[in-house]
Amino acid sequence: MSLLEVENLTKRFGGVTAVDGCSLSVEAGSITGLIGPNGSGKTTVFNLVTGFIPRDAGEVRFKSKSISGLGPDRIYGLGIGRTFQLARIFPRLTTLENMLVPIRRVGLRGLMARGQWNDEKAKAMDMLEFMEISHVAGLLGGSLSYGQRKLLELAAVMMARPQLVLLDEPAGGINPVLLERIADHIRQLNAQGATFLLVEHNMGFVMNLCNDVVVLHRGQAIARGAPAEVRANPAVLEAYLGA
Repeated sequence: MSLLEVENLTKRFGGVTAVDGCSLSVEAGSITGLIGPNGSGKTTVFNLVTGFIPRDAGEVRFKSKSISGLGPDRIYGLGIGRTFQLARIFPRLTTLENMLVPIRRVGLRGLMARGQWNDEKAKAMDMLEFMEISHVAGLLGGSLSYGQRKLLELAAVMMARPQLVLLDEPAGGINPVLLERIADHIRQLNAQGATFLLVEHNMGFVMNLCNDVVVLHRGQAIARGAPAEVRANPAVLEAYLGA
């Protein structure tokens, strides 16, 4: 069953068509990779799906219902979470506070006023433990390493128990050891029921992690299949090599 359906999605920036009638779907329970050469429209598709920019044409459906035209907060509330190429955290809040504030979309004062502090704090610490960064729970976000910020952002997204998670270059700038840890976390979260769609340039990471891969070129989906099929597809090779 398709959890996410994108149909004929189009976005233009002035005279440049970044996404050109793109259609793709993400099956529930899958880890799907979205790959393509630089400038192929991958992050723009993410921004369109999650409501950060308006579409010019096309339709986006989540669980068979249109989410086209909704803003990021509404989409977040429906069960879709996302990360960004550069991890978006609050540098002046502690790691633990970073976990609590985004999920509730309220300040710490509002969270405490609802009497939810202890329950949410326990859930947050469990997730930080799962991500192996509970030892930095009291440190300011701005003091964390690049890798720790990546883990914190994913942990904060997962606090809301989203059904679909969009990961924008989770492997970018990560050392091989941490890269394998992130892959393991994604596999475990997937086994617990989360569906993933990820944009990534690291082909080894994609091919070892994903069970389905979609290839974008010039804003259009030109190929789809299992990693081995996509790797051997002549159209994909041509897109990457520019033949």
